Amino acid sequence: MKLVIISGSRNPDGQTASAAAALAEGARSAGCDTETVFLPTLDIRRCRQCDDQGWGLCRKEGRCVIEDDLVGVVDKIREADVVAFANPVYFGDLSESMGAFLDRLRRVAIHGGNENIKGKPAAGICVAGGGGGGAPRCTVIMESVLTTCGFDVVDMIPARRQNLPMKREVLRTVGAWLAARPSSG
Repeated sequence: MKLVIISGSRNPDGQTASAAAALAEGARSAGCDTETVFLPTLDIRRCRQCDDQGWGLCRKEGRCVIEDDLVGVVDKIREADVVAFANPVYFGDLSESMGAFLDRLRRVAIHGGNENIKGKPAAGICVAGGGGGGAPRCTVIMESVLTTCGFDVVDMIPARRQNLPMKREVLRTVGAWLAARPSSG
C-alpha cells in the first residue's frame, strides 16, 4: 500500500507540514509506504487556456501541452493506492501552488486523462493560520475539485492553528484508516 501526499505548503516545518506528517505517521503505523511531494519546490505552471475557447490538448487528448513537473506528480498519484492533499489556507482558499496544480489536473482528468485516478481514494487537509476561519470553506473548494477530477473523496479535514494539536491526533487515526482501507472502496 502506498500513500502519496501532495502538499501546497512552502514550509516543510510549518503547520500544514506537521498535519501531513501526522497523516503519514498514521499510515506508516498501519504498514503503508508514504511519500510527500511539495508543490512549491516544483515547476508547476498555471494553465495557459491555450486556444480562444480556453482549452487545448487537455480537452482533445487528456494531456497538457506545458512541459513542466505536472506529469511527474500525476504519475506518482496514478501509482499510489491512496492520495492526500495538504493545503495551507490563505484567504479561505487553496494555496497558489495547489490551485495551479489542481486547475491543470482537473482539465486533464475530466477529458480522458484520469486513468488510475478515477475512483482512487483521496483525502484533503486544509490548515489555516491566523484566525483559522477559512479552513472549512477551503475544504469545500478542495473537495469539489477533487471530485471533479474523479477521486473518491473519503475524508476532508479542516484545521486551524488553535486546534492543530488535537487535529494531528485525528490525522494519525485517518492515516491508519486510509492504509487499512481496501482499495476497492
